Amino acid sequence: MPWARRMMVEEKRWMSEIDFVDLLAISQLLPGPNIVNVAIGAGARFHGAVGAVVAFLGLMVAPVTVCIVLGTLYAHFGDVAPLRRAFPGIAAVAAGMVIAMALRIAPLLRGRRVAIAIAILAFLGAGLMRWPLGWVVLTLAPVSVALAARERP
Repeated sequence: MPWARRMMVEEKRWMSEIDFVDLLAISQLLPGPNIVNVAIGAGARFHGAVGAVVAFLGLMVAPVTVCIVLGTLYAHFGDVAPLRRAFPGIAAVAAGMVIAMALRIAPLLRGRRVAIAIAILAFLGAGLMRWPLGWVVLTLAPVSVALAARERP
């Protein structure tokens, strides 16, 4: 996702930072991987249904091929000790990238009190209270939409 944001917002300038964050927020509510939902949403935004299909295929064909090859290699070489020790480091890098993206988009929430309040409530509910994420989303989504509608002129 951080690479997708950098490419779509900074390099290609296909959308603004706020447009990307809004698309990401919608994508997180939909079933499936967020990056796939973002790609489909961006493709549909620019070229309708054809753009959505092309964006999906463009995003998925190469990674699926690489995953199949890597999975096959792992099936044969997964017991090699250095390879197994590398996975915690890979997980730390992935977590760091997610945190970096969150820190980069956090300044966009300045002045958006409703968004900040909903984010805090979601963190408290799902993160600290360990309530099921589905229930947290089903509870907060209509509240956030209603509050955002009241906040706009």
